[in-house]
Formats: sequence, C-alpha cells, structure tokens
Amino acid sequence: MSTNSTKPYLIRSIYDWCIDSGFTPYVSVKADPDLDIPIEYVKNGEIVFNISEKAVHGLIINNDLISFTARFNGVSRQLEIPLAAVNGIFAKEVNQGIAFSSENKEGENQGAADNEQQNSTIQNSLTYQTKKTRKPNLRIIK
Repeated sequence: MSTNSTKPYLIRSIYDWCIDSGFTPYVSVKADPDLDIPIEYVKNGEIVFNISEKAVHGLIINNDLISFTARFNGVSRQLEIPLAAVNGIFAKEVNQGIAFSSENKEGENQGAADNEQQNSTIQNSLTYQTKKTRKPNLRIIK
C-alpha cells in the first residue's frame, strides 16, 4: 500500500490558514523550462505567485497540481503548476509558512518528518524575529 504525499495537504492547510487570518498567500515555484509560466517574472530560478482570492480566479489545489487563472501585464493566463515544482507557501505579511525540500518524489514521503521538523524550526525562528522587532505602542500622557 502506497501512502499519499503530505505536500498537497500541507499546501491547502497553509492556504486556508492565510485566508482565515486575513493574510495574503504566496506560493514559490521552481522555474522549469517545461512549465508554462511567465518567464519575465522568474528571479534566481524561481517565481512567486500571489494566490489570494483577489489575485487569481478558479484556484484549484488538488493532489497533483495547482491550477488558476491570473493576469500578467493585463493578459489573462491559465496556469497549471505541478506540486513537484512548488518550493513552498507562505503568508506575505508575517513571512510564515512552509518550505519543501527539492528531493525527488520517492524521497518525499520518507523525508516528510524531517521536513516538518525543519519547517517548524523555521517558523519558530520567524515568530521569534517578529516578536523581537515589535516595539511597545505605549505613550505617557500627562
């Protein structure tokens, strides 16, 4: 019996958390020549998409791909991104989310526990940085 990858479930859960919290979900995708993506927005071998309800239409996140329609320079494009190309998903406002390793598919299920532990460490460090940079908003009024 083969087990399903946790990746699509984690992507959907982080997406739902972003929407419920009022954050903007962004997905980072490894730019691959086989993908039909707007090449002019690729930087350092990856492209980042805003997949909020206001930015895309017809968003579908299933177990194989992320599909949506978005506008780039005024031109509407239908994108289908295989989950293997997804590097991570995060909330723009708080820079929290989950990053996936670039292992092959066979190693994905085996390394899931390691990925979750690594992502938990990343999230804890991001939370710590967010708390550290906040300053009190109290003022003394006479």
